[in-house]
Amino acid sequence: MFRSVSLCASLVFALSSFAKAEAPRVEPTILDSIPHETSHFTQGLSFDGKELIETTGQYGKSGLYRRTLDGKILDSARIEERYFGEGSVVLGDEIYYLTWKSHKAFIYSRKPFKMKGEFRIPTEGWGLTLWQDQLLMSNGSDELLQISPGGFSVTGVVKVRDGRYSIKLLNELEVVGNVVYANIWQTDLIAEIEMPSGKVLRYIDFSKKAGAVRDSHPGVDVLNGIAYDGKDFWITGKLWPQIYKVKF
Repeated sequence: MFRSVSLCASLVFALSSFAKAEAPRVEPTILDSIPHETSHFTQGLSFDGKELIETTGQYGKSGLYRRTLDGKILDSARIEERYFGEGSVVLGDEIYYLTWKSHKAFIYSRKPFKMKGEFRIPTEGWGLTLWQDQLLMSNGSDELLQISPGGFSVTGVVKVRDGRYSIKLLNELEVVGNVVYANIWQTDLIAEIEMPSGKVLRYIDFSKKAGAVRDSHPGVDVLNGIAYDGKDFWITGKLWPQIYKVKF
C-alpha cells in the first residue's frame, strides 16, 4: 500500500530489528497457484466457505470482491474515490471493510454486497480479522487492537514482540486458533504471533518466491494477503499475478 515518507523511520527501525530477531524463519512449501487480477491492490483476503473475499486499496480503485478459486468474480462493490480501502473480515452475515486514513470502516451485507452502514475506528486501519469473537485490527504499529463488533469500542491491545524487540508495520491479518498471521509491510515476511501474549513464534519467509515474482513482473508491489481454507494457506501480494496455495 502507499505510505507517506513519515513512515521511513519506523520502517528502518522495524527492518533493523529482524537482524536481531530471536524467532526462527521457515520457508513455505508452495502447493499450487491460481490466477490473481493484476489490477487488484490487495489489502484483505479471506475465505467465505469455498469462495475468496478480497478488498483492494488505492484512491479511486478501492473495492470489495467475491471470487471463486478459478478466478470468476461473483460480486463486487466499489467505495467512494475519497477513501483508500484496507483490510476486511466476514462476520456472520456482514463484511467489515476498513479505510486507511479516514478513521472509518464500512459494513456490507455478505450476500449480495450492499452497504449497510459505517463505524469509526480509533486509528488508521490496515489489517482486520477475528479472534475470540472480537475484531482484531492492525494499524501499522506494533499493536493489535481488539474491537467490539457491537459497540465498536477498543476492548484490548496486544503488543507484538520478538524477544526484546517490538515488531512494527503489521499489516494484513489471518487467525487460526490462537495464532495470528500478519504480513509485515515492506518485507517478505509473515509473523506467526501467539495470542494473547503477542509473542512472535516464527517468521514465514517468502523472499525466494517474492523475488521471483518481482523479477518476472517488475510492476508488482509488496507481499500482502493471507487466507486460510481450514487446511492450507493462500498467499498473494498487491498487483500480483498469482495467489499461492502453501503450507507453512
